[in-house]
Amino acid sequence: MSSYLFTSESVTEGHPDKVCDKIADSILDDIIGHDPQARVACEVAATTGMVLVMGEITTDHYCNVAGVTRDTLLRIGYDSAQGFSSSSCAVLVSIDEQSPDIWQGVGQSLEAREGSEDPLDYRGAGDQGMMFGFACRESELVAPDSYMPLPIYLAHLLARLMGEARHSELLPMLMPDGKTQITVGYEGFTPRVVKTALISTQHVPDIGAPRLRRDLYEHILLAAVPGSLCPNGDHRHIEFLVNPTGKFVIGGPEADSGLTGRKIIVDTYGGMSRNGGGAFSGKDPSKVDRSASYYARYVAKNLVAAGVAERLELQVSYAIARARPLSLTVETFGTGKVEDERIVELLASRDLFDFRPQAIINELDLLQPIYEQTAAYGHFGRTDLTLPWERLDKVDAVGQALKL
Repeated sequence: MSSYLFTSESVTEGHPDKVCDKIADSILDDIIGHDPQARVACEVAATTGMVLVMGEITTDHYCNVAGVTRDTLLRIGYDSAQGFSSSSCAVLVSIDEQSPDIWQGVGQSLEAREGSEDPLDYRGAGDQGMMFGFACRESELVAPDSYMPLPIYLAHLLARLMGEARHSELLPMLMPDGKTQITVGYEGFTPRVVKTALISTQHVPDIGAPRLRRDLYEHILLAAVPGSLCPNGDHRHIEFLVNPTGKFVIGGPEADSGLTGRKIIVDTYGGMSRNGGGAFSGKDPSKVDRSASYYARYVAKNLVAAGVAERLELQVSYAIARARPLSLTVETFGTGKVEDERIVELLASRDLFDFRPQAIINELDLLQPIYEQTAAYGHFGRTDLTLPWERLDKVDAVGQALKL
């Protein structure tokens, strides 16, 4: 059985790209909470002293874009003491309505125009593209319900614990910007040991490197990584790197520009699964980049939980304005208990799962303001949140359908 190392990274909510994702999803939540049928495609860019909000939005609700932007920055922690200020930065807004050509295809699908009277055929996909869903059992030791690859799960956990320690002032020396990285040693598909943990975190100027490393070790690393995954069962044998440049005082958009949708590997499976390339944040559920990716995760997680396979990747593809998917493909990496073809037949039958956009929106109840909370620390495997695409409510039905 082959041995190898695999690495995944995460970033904190104050990372410039995540700042943009959170602003975009905060605007989406404000709009969809008042107008569930709105069409939102919101993009954000941030740099020193400035945030640009742009995109295409069609809605009857007035959204105070600048106000939502500043409130989001303040919640993250960018007050006047952080070098990038929610109260003094410029907020530029350039928003138009959704193209009527796109609206026509989404509002009435190709199937509906060809005569289908099935109400679930009425809404067409908001774009073409392919989306992936993935689930595996390798994180059972640390998070039995996550069904996520271990490196990305631990990288997110480190980043989230840092955020919680900052907001609670358990570690008041931490500032909003930060990144984490975890390297895990594998034998085949089984994670054996956490080899390296890397934290780069913005901090106040007067904190010494030894104390910062000690506090992160005691309050973050020990809390995130179980001893059974440490070399020789001892956290001290993990290669633990903190701020390899020596210091990290200037951070956030003051140090680096940020952009919505630039952390798609962080948002999904940390590189362990293939990625369709579409970003999530700022998009309403008519955009299958988001909704179909969520549904593919929901399906993959229920299949793995039902014992169909130890790890499973699902691909679905769409054409703009068409309701029914163009393709469904399943890969179980040699861990399947039934043939991949039988799984695809079950998915294509629509007896348990329906990949049409309107069916996805209905089943997962996606027309609600739930998106800002997903913009940092991952969209999948969130044991700290209750998200509809993380439900395990079809496990028994899958087992009965496939006679497991």
